[in-house]
Amino acid sequence: MKIGITYDLRSEYLALGFTEDETAEFDQEGTIDAIESTLNKLNFQTERIGHLKQLVGRLSKGHTWDLVFNICEGMYGVGREAQVPALLDAYNIPYVFSSPLVLTLTLDKGLTKRVIRDAGLATPDFFVVVNPNDIGKINLPFPLFAKPVAEGTGKGINGNSVINNIEELEAQCRFLLSEYNQPVLVETYLSGREFTVGIVGTGSEAKAVGTMEIVLKDNAEKNVYSYINKEQCETLIEYKPTFGTDKDACEALALETYKLLGCEDGGRTDIRMDGNGIPNFIEINPLAGLHPEHSDLPILCNLVGIPYLELMSMIMDSAVKKVRS
Repeated sequence: MKIGITYDLRSEYLALGFTEDETAEFDQEGTIDAIESTLNKLNFQTERIGHLKQLVGRLSKGHTWDLVFNICEGMYGVGREAQVPALLDAYNIPYVFSSPLVLTLTLDKGLTKRVIRDAGLATPDFFVVVNPNDIGKINLPFPLFAKPVAEGTGKGINGNSVINNIEELEAQCRFLLSEYNQPVLVETYLSGREFTVGIVGTGSEAKAVGTMEIVLKDNAEKNVYSYINKEQCETLIEYKPTFGTDKDACEALALETYKLLGCEDGGRTDIRMDGNGIPNFIEINPLAGLHPEHSDLPILCNLVGIPYLELMSMIMDSAVKKVRS
């Protein structure tokens, strides 16, 4: 089976003059190497395609593949993660991971939380700030937590994200609106422990593969799994496998949200507990990072005894079912 690989390589965008922050979600060469070599070990023939515009060029020349392994994050717009799968749909080429609808919805954290809340699942109370005039309309008790509504990799999250008064709220919302040119999600700050749950499969065959707790070390940015803490996780974060009732509760919520949102093949759901130890949905990542040592999903799997090859095999077992015989 011939597998094309679509991705956004960080070094290519940096060379074009984009900033470290703008390219934070893009992949390192080592991630692409690991994906390709692992697919080869699983007896797939691979071909590197690259980003959206490179895919457009290949398709215009008549290139095709049995399946595309898509991890493109995209550059512009709230639908940026959906651009590659939407294009592949137009050419009737199946791909790994979720549909354009799912990727567009889940990138918008406010819309996602509305779906989760309407389904009766636990998530912090929230308000979406579209412009500075909305700040005065927020009627939530402090402390609060603010982040861009459509970013990943901890972008826009730092020590100022936990907000204790109206002055801090005004300053942080105005900063995020200006810096990221998108709405700001403001939600009740949860003081409990933070977890992430790995999931593979699609629909009724989806299953949780493990849960890990994210513990900030003393030298980390306080109270938040921030961009800096993620980028320097080897020295700032301790990852702990989770067992027992905490694991069961987190995985039940994560799996229910994954299925509800229609995610496919694999992903990761972030959970944080409130002051009473009740798990709450924070956000979901249907395009989870896949660097073998630096990304949360492979780290989690390694902690619970699932090597990278097995993780990729489970993802592909789900994805190949999309290929028409």
